[in-house]
Amino acid sequence: MKFWAVLLLGVLVAGALAQEDEPTEEQMDEADDILEALGKDEEVEEAEEESEEEDEEEGIIEKHPCFDKKCKRGEVCDLDENLKPICVCAKKCPEPEDPGLSVCSTANKTYISECHLFKQKCDLKSSEDGKRVKIHLDYYGPCKLIEECLEEELAEFPLRMRDWLKNVLVQRMSLELLTDKEMFHAKKIYEDERRLKKRADGGDWEAEILLRDFRKNYAHYVYPIHWMFSKLDIHPKDRYLTHAELAPLRAPLVPMEHCTTTFFKTCDDDGDKRISLYEWGACLELKEEDIKQYLID
Repeated sequence: MKFWAVLLLGVLVAGALAQEDEPTEEQMDEADDILEALGKDEEVEEAEEESEEEDEEEGIIEKHPCFDKKCKRGEVCDLDENLKPICVCAKKCPEPEDPGLSVCSTANKTYISECHLFKQKCDLKSSEDGKRVKIHLDYYGPCKLIEECLEEELAEFPLRMRDWLKNVLVQRMSLELLTDKEMFHAKKIYEDERRLKKRADGGDWEAEILLRDFRKNYAHYVYPIHWMFSKLDIHPKDRYLTHAELAPLRAPLVPMEHCTTTFFKTCDDDGDKRISLYEWGACLELKEEDIKQYLID
């Protein structure tokens, strides 16, 4: 299973970029596109593999015009009057069996699945309302009241964030989902991670324990912080994290971590609405000399 599939299933809980101004419509659309692409990667690959196997078995040569046509979520492929494949809004979405698949839109409305949200987004684009009503995926789960972030909660956020990043790396090692370079670093962290869990009685860790571990085993946190930056920096890979690139982290986190927005406001130190590697490392309290470009290459 790919990294992003593991992340969106709950292996990772992490933060997102917040800005002084609200994200633009273009930025929100870009974030939706990234979320859609990440969610469909495995489905597309599996479908293509199955189709290729069937073609080989049945000796099929010609393919349906829609076979290679990729449409966004909420859309389906259809043929126009000239029998050319086009994307149109889906007439309906499958009813999800799992109520945990619900999502909240930026209009603070709960949808029972991403498909239902993106279908309405598609319908709006072709309507009069679409000119004044814009909806995007805000976060996973039903809409809820996001509490105000208290100062003491904000101060503890980096402790949990660093620990989550370390946990993700170690868990991916156990699932054999790392490259050789990543595996090398993860193995060094593994024993320390096991010891920390034991001391904390199974994982519900107090901030004091996390702070003590960070100070004592600081070196174990340096690579996971760089590693996550590299995984997020994809569109484009330019050593900066934009609102859209951070969307896959924001969506699963918001319902559980109400300090996300407040915390990442402090990360964008120069106010350019993107987070550099240095800002990312400094925000998670790495020493300046330990923020290394070569660790994200």
